[in-house]
Amino acid sequence: MPKMVVTHNVVDVDNWLKGKAERADAITAMGCTNVVDYVAADGGKAIAVQANLSKRDDIERLIAESKKAFGRLDILVNNAGIYEFAPLENVTEEHFHKSFNLNVLGLLLASQAAAKQFNGGGNIINVSSVVSTNGIPQSAVYSGTKAAVDAITRVLAAELGPRGIRVNAIRPGMVETEGTHSAGITESDMRKQVETQTPLGRIGRPQDIAGTAVFLASDAAAFVTGQCIVADGGVTIL
Repeated sequence: MPKMVVTHNVVDVDNWLKGKAERADAITAMGCTNVVDYVAADGGKAIAVQANLSKRDDIERLIAESKKAFGRLDILVNNAGIYEFAPLENVTEEHFHKSFNLNVLGLLLASQAAAKQFNGGGNIINVSSVVSTNGIPQSAVYSGTKAAVDAITRVLAAELGPRGIRVNAIRPGMVETEGTHSAGITESDMRKQVETQTPLGRIGRPQDIAGTAVFLASDAAAFVTGQCIVADGGVTIL
């Protein structure tokens, strides 16, 4: 039976697990409406729902509309997030709350709403970051949000496991995305430095992370829960 996936920040995709991870390259460059068309043209079924993932009402509407369209919920991918870097002296309350409201509170509220709809088991995949354990200067707030994601992943895995719900996280390294392009990171000296320090000699591509998510969402990972899977080309082993 096809899986019903809610992956917020992108699209709700039916039959997503039947696709190939390399489709992520095309999806990354699209808006949600175009993604829906892309999935449909490839034989799948999808809907796009606009929502503020730091607001409970919006999240509940997102889950409700997804269930209405597909009849059930199997998998939640907590992919929405923001990153802003600043030295300690420039950290503000607005910066802190904006980051934690989306990266942490939004993840909790989405997981809460999805867990209510899972029937006979479910699967939550959180997108963390290698900065959760690396001491990168000027990333105190962002790193704090991702460390919270790691902790929440382990706690929810223990709490929801008896209900047949698996909870795991992915810790990507630097990945070439629309966000890194718009921030100028993809063409920066930082990228060159990271690539020099990475055993595989490059930064990540969207399909690298999508492939990890496909594994965690599949029956091949049926006995995997509470884990933070690092997908960084090996940079953190050095």
